[in-house]
Amino acid sequence: MTGCRRPRCSVWHAKAELRITWGVEQTMGMPAHVEGGTGRRWSTQEVRSLPADGHRYEVVDGVLLVTPAPTYGHQAIVGALYRTLHAWVSAHQLGVVLFAPADVVVDSHTLLQPDLLVLPPVGRAVMEGETMAPLPMLVIEVLSPGTARQDRLRKRPKLQDIGIECWLVDPVSELVERWTPDAHRPEICTDLVRWVPATRPDLVLEVAVSPLWGAAEGTLAQ
Repeated sequence: MTGCRRPRCSVWHAKAELRITWGVEQTMGMPAHVEGGTGRRWSTQEVRSLPADGHRYEVVDGVLLVTPAPTYGHQAIVGALYRTLHAWVSAHQLGVVLFAPADVVVDSHTLLQPDLLVLPPVGRAVMEGETMAPLPMLVIEVLSPGTARQDRLRKRPKLQDIGIECWLVDPVSELVERWTPDAHRPEICTDLVRWVPATRPDLVLEVAVSPLWGAAEGTLAQ
């Protein structure tokens, strides 16, 4: 495995790859979601070669997903969740919390870039791309009208397939869908959403849902 080369850094896992992109503007889900090409099957290598132009580029089963920069409200929700997760994960020494851009490459035709993800403890070698990264323990996507369908029907099933718990945060409906890897239907959370790390089943994180909507409106209540 070669070392990290900025602006992009890649590390492989047996089932998925984590790639951390440096020096590129955060670009997360928002309206104007576009699927690339008609009938073309994109590879992860082709997606990696696309320019760092302020868009998020993902590919699921060869279908290119292009999303422009997020709204302030979207970013505020991501920030509120990051602060909560980072404090709890750090306090219990469970690992590291990352936000986009940080890609999970599932196979040669699927590359996902979640809004937030939680890795188990990794260390400098993984963070600098010198060795393999483990799979995320948790992935969070904040939905928008333009991305909700693809997040629910394309990205979420892929995350479940590789054994990753996924939260879909829906500011329009003011709820969180909690999808565990083996779930056929989500747990709908309007008050609290809970996470039990597989590595520490004795611990339970509880995140209040309603303050997230205040964050999106610029009135952070956390």
